[in-house]
Amino acid sequence: MRPVVIRCALAVALMALTSVVSAEESAVRIGALDAVLTTPAGVERPPVALLIAGSGSTDRDGNGPQLKPATLKKLAERLAAQGIASLRYDKRGARGWKAEFGRPEDFRFKDYVGDAAALVDFLRGKFARIVLVGHSEGGLVAILTARRTPVDRLVLLASSARRQGDLLKAQFEKKLPAAKMEPVAKAIDAIMAGQIVDPPPPELPIAPSMQPSIGSAFAEDPIDPLKQLTIPILIVGGARDHQIARLDMVALAAAAPAAKSLWLPEMNHVLVDVANEDENLASYNDPDRPLDPDMIDAVAGFIAAAGPR
Repeated sequence: MRPVVIRCALAVALMALTSVVSAEESAVRIGALDAVLTTPAGVERPPVALLIAGSGSTDRDGNGPQLKPATLKKLAERLAAQGIASLRYDKRGARGWKAEFGRPEDFRFKDYVGDAAALVDFLRGKFARIVLVGHSEGGLVAILTARRTPVDRLVLLASSARRQGDLLKAQFEKKLPAAKMEPVAKAIDAIMAGQIVDPPPPELPIAPSMQPSIGSAFAEDPIDPLKQLTIPILIVGGARDHQIARLDMVALAAAAPAAKSLWLPEMNHVLVDVANEDENLASYNDPDRPLDPDMIDAVAGFIAAAGPR
């Protein structure tokens, strides 16, 4: 029998055993942010994970307008099964842009960090420890939030070590011929530098009015703020991730040499195991596909472990 089959069978058995741990969900609102607090029943003062979603108009479950893998909902459920509470929330723009957020063109990336910091303040004093868990772009938000407000630990899941503008250029390079890539790269560099590109290249349809907002995200560098953190850190990546490369995990680990790291050979960007490209694409709209069990065990163990806070 192939090892992967054995691991999947064990994962199913483990999920069956841990499913007896019930959880309670409650809707909460902190400022203008709508969130869901999940707590494991019968666990007094558990640790809590603030789950921070990736890019786009991503809601509390980890779903966007087109892609619905339910990554954060599944993560909350699996953490609760291991006695860990979580808070997940609708990002600005998910389920519609609220008037409380001001004009969309006035948004800056620091607003995401302010939102996460406000949620940390809501959680403070209620749980054994507060752990930031950032997925994809949420890893950058988590790093900057940990620099802004005290937390106990940090988990980076499928997170980039590069500025988002540089990551986007690398992704475009895989798809565009050189003649089309050159103006796209120049436009991204200009937007990162705070300039307005009007008109933008057809392959980069960012309206001039939104370019300052997008540029504020493009230009944030995760490495320098990560180097300044002294809290325990866990970095997890997957070989089936077509958005984030192993070099990102290596660079993050180099910036935080005391961090623990885990590289999973079958895990993709939405944190599930896939065997081929068809499964990879399908997983982005499969809310029932289970998360990688080794990732769950590593994250839950890191959050729950005794030691320095």
